[in-house]
Amino acid sequence: MTPPTRHARRRVCSYIGPMARKDITMTDDEMATFLEEAHVLQVSSIDADGYPHIAPMWYVMDEGKIVFRSFTKSQKIVNLTRNNKIGVLIEAGRSYRELRGLMMRGTARFVTDPEYILKVYGGLTARYGMLGDAPQQLTAEELDAAFGRFASKNTAVVVEPEKIASWDHRKLGGVY
Repeated sequence: MTPPTRHARRRVCSYIGPMARKDITMTDDEMATFLEEAHVLQVSSIDADGYPHIAPMWYVMDEGKIVFRSFTKSQKIVNLTRNNKIGVLIEAGRSYRELRGLMMRGTARFVTDPEYILKVYGGLTARYGMLGDAPQQLTAEELDAAFGRFASKNTAVVVEPEKIASWDHRKLGGVY
């Protein structure tokens, strides 16, 4: 195959101007609502060989920050302990016009206090069906009975954001 002529290259690579597209970035309030409504957080850490390790996690919000918990010996916690740079992604929507998402990169801050871990478990049980099919509010005694023996074996990760990108294709109103 012969390369295109100089003239042909110019036509192929010609500049057609900026896209006339509405801003689809979420506002702070929209991001907060989206984080409260969404359910699965994709957590990305870097493994010992330098490759991304991605894991889906349930999460809660604490003072406006994403928090998840995992066993301290889990691969994601081992990776984040070695290199606390973290990437997270939350997305929703089944068609192009419904796509919404939030991508965040930042650092992982670790909390190993068993009382805090139980607080995270409490938020998770209130949000997800951890002890059955439906979310449920547990008393402090019920939380301790269900998860107390695991609390000291867990690490909570608070995502400290450094850069956030968000999108909401619903703002396009069906026009692309």
